[in-house]
Amino acid sequence: MHQLLKTLRLRDLILLVIGSVIGSGIFLVPGVILRQVDQSVGMASLVWIAGGFLSLLGALSYGELASMRPESGGLYIYVRDSFGPLAAFLYGWSMFLAIASGTIASLAVAFSTYLGAVIPLTALAGKIIALAVIAVVTLVNIWGTRQSSDLQNWTTVIKAVLILGISGILLVLGHGFSSVLPSLWTSSPSLPLLSKFGLAMIAVLWAYEGWQFVTYCAGETVNPQKDFPRALTWSVLFLALLYLLANAGYLAALGPVSAAASNTIAADSIAAVLNPSSAKLIALTILISVFSSINSVSLTAPRVFYAMAADGLFFRKLAEVHPRFRTPAFAVLALGLWSSVLACLGQFQQLVNYTMFVAWIFYGLGAASVFGYRRKFPELHRPFRVPGYPWTPAIFVGAAALLVGNVIVSTPRNAAIGLSIVAIGIPAYFLWKNRTPTERSPAHDRAVEAEN
Repeated sequence: MHQLLKTLRLRDLILLVIGSVIGSGIFLVPGVILRQVDQSVGMASLVWIAGGFLSLLGALSYGELASMRPESGGLYIYVRDSFGPLAAFLYGWSMFLAIASGTIASLAVAFSTYLGAVIPLTALAGKIIALAVIAVVTLVNIWGTRQSSDLQNWTTVIKAVLILGISGILLVLGHGFSSVLPSLWTSSPSLPLLSKFGLAMIAVLWAYEGWQFVTYCAGETVNPQKDFPRALTWSVLFLALLYLLANAGYLAALGPVSAAASNTIAADSIAAVLNPSSAKLIALTILISVFSSINSVSLTAPRVFYAMAADGLFFRKLAEVHPRFRTPAFAVLALGLWSSVLACLGQFQQLVNYTMFVAWIFYGLGAASVFGYRRKFPELHRPFRVPGYPWTPAIFVGAAALLVGNVIVSTPRNAAIGLSIVAIGIPAYFLWKNRTPTERSPAHDRAVEAEN
């Protein structure tokens, strides 16, 4: 049987993490966060720092897991080994049904929308472009992991350089810093302010989300034991600094009041220091950023479906590796096709909104797997041990639980719908689980042998 090709190195992993995280969040949510904390610059800065800190705790925890268990599927594998195949299947089910596919569809539609800000497009043309972007990225990821990674590397470098350049322009030409000091702390410490801080954390963690995806490609990494801990740590630290720099640039351009009032803070900032037509530079940056994010999901998520199929818990064709390209071609194609279907639906964004918070349940379970592995498999070689154990993974797990609990309390109807969609996967799990051995994928036998 053909195997996936080990081709990813430290540079690829770092740029994959950065490219997965930077989507459209940093161009939009800083204004929202300022509004949520009553225009307090100090509190908003603490929110961004706290989001980076929590992401770092998660990255360190996942660094131990990825270096110890470098298999394709990453988070799916950790949850399966620690909490059982049903929990792992429900994660993969959610990924395929809505989280990964919905993310690709959302980003593809956003790509056509931002392109429309540069080149006028009809509604039909916008839909065709969204589908074309999904098709191009799908084909590249079928063609080869190396080709997809190279594309990811270039687009990530370009968008990071553009963000750095734009932030530099805003800091040099902006005059809004004079009003920052009076707005440093607009409210005294109180329980309501703490609640607002928690709500703002949801938006920040959305802007940081995506560093977990790199673990899905552990089976195609040349030196996972050494490279995963370094890649996860360095990339999250870089992202935190980049986000703080971008926020400083926005404040320099607009000042706290105007920044808090903006829903398109990046475009408004560059227009304020240059001219309105220069906002097209932001549209171009977002186009590259969004395309890079689509590619990162298409590169990583199919490895989860590949691992599920190898366990006999998904369509067995998805466990096959293309004999020439050495990629999980059918898993990549399946994700591309379903994402295209969602992109054609008018209300698919609701499906994404209902289920996206569910991902944090599994992100928390992934970090909790550090405890599961140490208890169940103490003999496994651990080339990297998470520093600050047990507090590092425990704090991240607690933060994930608070985030999920906040969503359930604040939007119980949406949370119930999201959990119901995930629960639909339970009968699907037993359907695949109860198939006869002859119906299972040959890859399932390899997976069982590896487990034993």
